[in-house]
Amino acid sequence: MLGVAFVALAGVLLVLDRITKAWAARTLVLGDPHPLIGNAIRLTRVHNTGGAFGVLAGNPLIFVIVSFAIAVAAVVAFIVLRGRRPVLRLALVLVFVGAVGNLIDRLSVGYVVDFFEIVGFPVFNVADSCVTVGAILIVLYALVGGGRPSTSPES
Repeated sequence: MLGVAFVALAGVLLVLDRITKAWAARTLVLGDPHPLIGNAIRLTRVHNTGGAFGVLAGNPLIFVIVSFAIAVAAVVAFIVLRGRRPVLRLALVLVFVGAVGNLIDRLSVGYVVDFFEIVGFPVFNVADSCVTVGAILIVLYALVGGGRPSTSPES
Protein backbone atom coordinates (compact mmCIF):
# COMPACT_ATOMS: atom_id res chain seq x y z
CA MET A 1 0.00 0.00 0.00
CA LEU A 2 2.88 2.36 0.76
CA GLY A 3 4.14 1.83 -2.80
CA VAL A 4 0.88 3.25 -4.16
CA ALA A 5 1.31 6.33 -1.96
CA PHE A 6 4.85 6.80 -3.27
CA VAL A 7 3.68 6.50 -6.88
CA ALA A 8 0.89 9.03 -6.17
CA LEU A 9 3.42 11.39 -4.58
CA ALA A 10 5.63 11.10 -7.66
CA GLY A 11 2.67 11.95 -9.86
CA VAL A 12 1.68 14.97 -7.77
CA LEU A 13 5.24 16.31 -7.68
CA LEU A 14 5.72 15.82 -11.43
CA VAL A 15 2.47 17.68 -12.12
CA LEU A 16 3.52 20.45 -9.72
CA ASP A 17 6.88 20.71 -11.51
CA ARG A 18 5.22 20.90 -14.94
CA ILE A 19 2.60 23.44 -13.82
CA THR A 20 5.10 25.75 -12.13
CA LYS A 21 7.50 25.64 -15.08
CA ALA A 22 4.67 26.37 -17.52
CA TRP A 23 3.54 29.25 -15.31
CA ALA A 24 7.09 30.64 -15.15
CA ALA A 25 7.53 30.34 -18.92
CA ARG A 26 4.23 32.16 -19.57
CA THR A 27 4.45 34.79 -16.82
CA LEU A 28 8.06 35.68 -16.07
CA VAL A 29 10.27 37.62 -18.48
CA LEU A 30 13.56 35.82 -19.06
CA GLY A 31 16.20 37.23 -16.67
CA ASP A 32 13.88 39.81 -15.08
CA PRO A 33 13.78 39.27 -11.28
CA HIS A 34 10.55 39.75 -9.34
CA PRO A 35 11.06 40.13 -5.57
CA LEU A 36 9.04 37.68 -3.50
CA ILE A 37 10.54 38.38 -0.08
CA GLY A 38 12.59 41.53 -0.54
CA ASN A 39 15.61 40.75 -2.68
CA ALA A 40 16.43 37.62 -0.65
CA ILE A 41 13.94 35.43 -2.50
CA ARG A 42 12.92 36.26 -6.05
CA LEU A 43 11.26 34.74 -9.05
CA THR A 44 13.70 34.95 -11.96
CA ARG A 45 13.22 32.82 -15.05
CA VAL A 46 16.41 31.42 -16.53
CA HIS A 47 17.03 28.73 -19.13
CA ASN A 48 19.65 26.26 -17.91
CA THR A 49 21.34 24.28 -20.68
CA GLY A 50 23.80 22.74 -18.24
CA GLY A 51 23.63 20.65 -15.12
CA ALA A 52 23.46 21.73 -11.51
CA PHE A 53 24.81 25.27 -11.12
CA GLY A 54 24.99 25.52 -14.93
CA VAL A 55 27.94 23.12 -15.10
CA LEU A 56 28.79 21.97 -18.65
CA ALA A 57 26.30 24.33 -20.26
CA GLY A 58 25.77 23.69 -23.94
CA ASN A 59 26.12 19.88 -23.70
CA PRO A 60 22.45 18.83 -23.59
CA LEU A 61 22.93 15.24 -24.75
CA ILE A 62 25.02 14.29 -21.73
CA PHE A 63 22.29 15.57 -19.39
CA VAL A 64 19.56 13.74 -21.28
CA ILE A 65 21.53 10.49 -20.93
CA VAL A 66 22.39 11.09 -17.26
CA SER A 67 18.83 12.09 -16.35
CA PHE A 68 17.44 9.01 -18.08
CA ALA A 69 19.97 6.72 -16.37
CA ILE A 70 19.22 8.23 -12.95
CA ALA A 71 15.47 7.84 -13.47
CA VAL A 72 15.85 4.19 -14.50
CA ALA A 73 18.23 3.44 -11.60
CA ALA A 74 15.81 5.06 -9.13
CA VAL A 75 12.90 2.94 -10.42
CA VAL A 76 14.95 -0.27 -10.27
CA ALA A 77 16.16 0.48 -6.73
CA PHE A 78 12.62 1.42 -5.67
CA ILE A 79 11.31 -1.93 -6.94
CA VAL A 80 14.17 -3.90 -5.37
CA LEU A 81 13.43 -2.27 -1.99
CA ARG A 82 9.72 -3.10 -2.23
CA GLY A 83 8.24 -3.29 1.24
CA ARG A 84 11.47 -2.22 2.96
CA ARG A 85 13.27 0.99 3.89
CA PRO A 86 10.49 3.57 3.35
CA VAL A 87 12.78 6.57 3.90
CA LEU A 88 15.15 5.35 1.22
CA ARG A 89 12.22 4.62 -1.10
CA LEU A 90 10.92 8.18 -0.53
CA ALA A 91 14.37 9.52 -1.41
CA LEU A 92 14.35 7.47 -4.63
CA VAL A 93 10.91 8.83 -5.55
CA LEU A 94 12.19 12.39 -5.10
CA VAL A 95 15.32 11.76 -7.18
CA PHE A 96 13.18 10.10 -9.87
CA VAL A 97 10.77 13.06 -10.00
CA GLY A 98 13.64 15.51 -10.28
CA ALA A 99 15.38 13.56 -13.03
CA VAL A 100 12.19 13.09 -15.05
CA GLY A 101 10.94 16.65 -14.54
CA ASN A 102 14.14 18.14 -15.91
CA LEU A 103 14.44 15.44 -18.59
CA ILE A 104 11.04 16.46 -19.95
CA ASP A 105 12.31 20.05 -20.26
CA ARG A 106 15.53 19.02 -21.97
CA LEU A 107 13.70 16.85 -24.49
CA SER A 108 10.86 19.30 -25.16
CA VAL A 109 12.63 22.69 -25.27
CA GLY A 110 16.36 21.92 -25.01
CA TYR A 111 16.91 23.53 -21.61
CA VAL A 112 15.56 23.43 -18.07
CA VAL A 113 13.26 26.23 -16.91
CA ASP A 114 14.46 27.50 -13.52
CA PHE A 115 12.74 30.32 -11.66
CA PHE A 116 13.17 30.21 -7.86
CA GLU A 117 16.07 32.39 -6.78
CA ILE A 118 17.40 32.55 -3.23
CA VAL A 119 20.34 34.87 -2.68
CA GLY A 120 23.55 32.82 -2.59
CA PHE A 121 22.08 29.86 -4.49
CA PRO A 122 21.68 29.15 -8.18
CA VAL A 123 18.18 29.58 -9.61
CA PHE A 124 16.21 26.32 -9.34
CA ASN A 125 12.81 24.67 -9.81
CA VAL A 126 10.58 22.03 -8.18
CA ALA A 127 12.44 19.15 -9.88
CA ASP A 128 15.78 20.48 -8.64
CA SER A 129 14.34 20.70 -5.12
CA CYS A 130 13.20 17.08 -5.34
CA VAL A 131 16.63 15.87 -6.42
CA THR A 132 18.32 17.87 -3.66
CA VAL A 133 16.02 16.67 -0.87
CA GLY A 134 16.20 13.09 -2.18
CA ALA A 135 20.00 13.16 -2.29
CA ILE A 136 20.17 14.61 1.23
CA LEU A 137 17.87 11.85 2.49
CA ILE A 138 20.06 9.19 0.85
CA VAL A 139 23.21 10.63 2.44
CA LEU A 140 21.54 10.93 5.88
CA TYR A 141 20.20 7.41 5.56
CA ALA A 142 23.69 6.11 4.82
CA LEU A 143 25.28 8.17 7.61
CA VAL A 144 22.93 7.00 10.34
CA GLY A 145 23.50 3.38 9.41
CA GLY A 146 20.36 2.75 7.41
CA GLY A 147 22.39 1.34 4.57
CA ARG A 148 24.44 -1.06 6.70
CA PRO A 149 23.32 -4.65 7.01
CA SER A 150 22.11 -5.43 10.50
CA THR A 151 24.15 -7.84 12.54
CA SER A 152 22.46 -10.45 14.62
CA PRO A 153 23.78 -11.73 17.96
CA GLU A 154 24.57 -15.03 16.27
CA SER A 155 27.10 -13.49 13.86
